Amino acid sequence: MARVLVSLGVTKIRITGGEPLLRKGVVDFVRELAKLRPQGLKPVNKSAAIGTAEAMPFPQALDIAITTNGHLLADLAKPLKDAGLNRVTVSMDAVDAERFARITRVPGGFDHVLAGVRASREAGLSPVKVNCVLMRGFNEDQVVPFGKFAREEGVIVRFIEFMPLEEDRVWSPEVVVTMDEILERMSEYRPLVEIPHERSETARRYRFDDGIGEIGIIAPVSHPFCGHCSRIRITSDGKIRTCLFSVWDHDLHELMRRGASDDDLVGFIRDVVSKKEARHHIGEPDFVPASRTMVHIGG
Repeated sequence: MARVLVSLGVTKIRITGGEPLLRKGVVDFVRELAKLRPQGLKPVNKSAAIGTAEAMPFPQALDIAITTNGHLLADLAKPLKDAGLNRVTVSMDAVDAERFARITRVPGGFDHVLAGVRASREAGLSPVKVNCVLMRGFNEDQVVPFGKFAREEGVIVRFIEFMPLEEDRVWSPEVVVTMDEILERMSEYRPLVEIPHERSETARRYRFDDGIGEIGIIAPVSHPFCGHCSRIRITSDGKIRTCLFSVWDHDLHELMRRGASDDDLVGFIRDVVSKKEARHHIGEPDFVPASRTMVHIGG
């Protein structure tokens, strides 16, 4: 699937889970992905990007990343880098050891994850990103501590607005800590300066006024970016999802199981992507929950 998608112009692949580092052979899988080369692309002019008109160089290799909870990362960071991994994102909902243990129910887990973050930085998996999903009444007091963590550890922290993708369907607008609130809280700690971004980037990026530390905010609820989204997802059972909030899947695996040719797969993928949803409808009266929760989609 990756080979066919890369032949169509995909230049970035992110491996998610579940927890991908639990998967036997993950290092070998990264090594195989790294052999793929982007094809059929022309140099892209970034004149559409915010605040810049620089030409983007033609990619010579895939950009391969992994999203992980970080518990096994300390031992795997260097082997993954040697296999061809470019970047790593670690999911954390707190940077206070006691709070982290309470959330994850893993005593001492914070130290393991912090060791993984540091090992990734030392291995050259740069930039190391740390994702935090904020929820009111749960961890909204971690905004400034994460800002300090970004500065002290040399990582990029990305806050993600809580989306209605959870298993028990407890989402409500009142639980969402919005981008504007995050910016207000962080600016009380230190002034922020916005960083120019490409339109297809999901995160709005900011650096602190003294140049030390960067944060990003992914705000699909309060500031949707659907019109510029260029991402698709392959689930663990081989279905294409053109949006996290899709109400249906597109079964690529079944075509392969029946012996479809590469041309057949290309035609199927093109047709599916051409019908990508215009927007997600979160918070609107006609919103229909996604057909799968994040646990089953791969987050």
